[in-house]
Amino acid sequence: MAGKDRNETDNLIDWIIAEGLSENTIDDILERLVEKLVALGYPLVRASIAMPSIDPMQRGFAIAWFRDTALSTEVQGHGDAGQEMFERSPIFHLLSNRLLHGRWRLPEPAGTVSFPLFEELAALGATDYLMTLVPFPGETALEGVGISFAVDGADGFTAEQLAEVDRFMPALGLVCCRIAAMRVATDTLAVYTGTRTSGRILSGETRRGGGEAIYAAILFADIKNFTSLNESWPPAKIVSWLNESFEAIVNPVEHHGGEVLKFMGDSVLAIFPVEDDEAADACGRALAAARSAMRATHELNRDRIERGEPAIDIDIALHVGEVFYGNVGASRRLDFTAIGSAVNEAARIETLADTVGHNLLASAPFAEQVPNGFQPVGTFSLKGVRRPADVFAWIG
Repeated sequence: MAGKDRNETDNLIDWIIAEGLSENTIDDILERLVEKLVALGYPLVRASIAMPSIDPMQRGFAIAWFRDTALSTEVQGHGDAGQEMFERSPIFHLLSNRLLHGRWRLPEPAGTVSFPLFEELAALGATDYLMTLVPFPGETALEGVGISFAVDGADGFTAEQLAEVDRFMPALGLVCCRIAAMRVATDTLAVYTGTRTSGRILSGETRRGGGEAIYAAILFADIKNFTSLNESWPPAKIVSWLNESFEAIVNPVEHHGGEVLKFMGDSVLAIFPVEDDEAADACGRALAAARSAMRATHELNRDRIERGEPAIDIDIALHVGEVFYGNVGASRRLDFTAIGSAVNEAARIETLADTVGHNLLASAPFAEQVPNGFQPVGTFSLKGVRRPADVFAWIG
């Protein structure tokens, strides 16, 4: 790097900013940045970018590059194991000491505080490790990013390299902030609204009344007698059971290509949009999801009973018809959901489960699409529905 002029650093900064405007993944930017730094003479052994996450499944993640291996993603989960992993990291050390920069020569002298990562790097021949924390503005859990480089040159980083890192780090931090904000918008919205719905919202479907009429199979599930449990059990236990039961329903719905649109107290509304006029396919997937939910609930109840807890069953109604899929609500508080007479009919059919003595019911239009396994259980007047409805029960 001897004789390198200032323009090379300027060019690197320009490249980082341009990449940050065109890429949406940290992985690609890190990999290409490493290529450029190696070409500039950095004897890199490892480089990583680590960020906290707003995700129910993980508290943070790091994208790491090693010289002799492909990029890898290291996920830090919630709970005690994730916290212990975090507390044994250089990032935690810097945060605990209110520092934004840290540099360690490797291997560290005996008797000094070390981290498991440093032992791994020293075994790879690394001689110098540099980490910088770049704070993000705002009040979300995304407080900033940790960016680190390790080299194996005999003298570690040169003074020129350290100065160059200081110069391009703000640009790299800004790029990470932009990508993190997009990831939060995408991932968090998907958690709260579902993957298909979140995609439509992010594409600009945000006006009240905006949406379309679609034909879909409808799954309406209700947790039985859940309200009465509140009289006998503490709220924390009730919430835990509610989450377990929802998990037993939602996982099969998503696995079979459906989307959960709404949790309503102890009920769940999901749809399976009909594509290419294949109503039988959508109904078949909705039925498969319902049966899987029933099996998962049975296994869940078996475990609950073994723990001395009450069994909590579910009722499911299946229907198919036209719904309005779009934005409803107030001007500044919208809900992207499905409404219409078909949704109302599915909810009314579910209330008949105790009357007919079956947990999995379907309308006549739905049963016609998957004729094997349903049997008629009667014709009923449904509240808010003009014509009586023929109702079918799944007998397998």
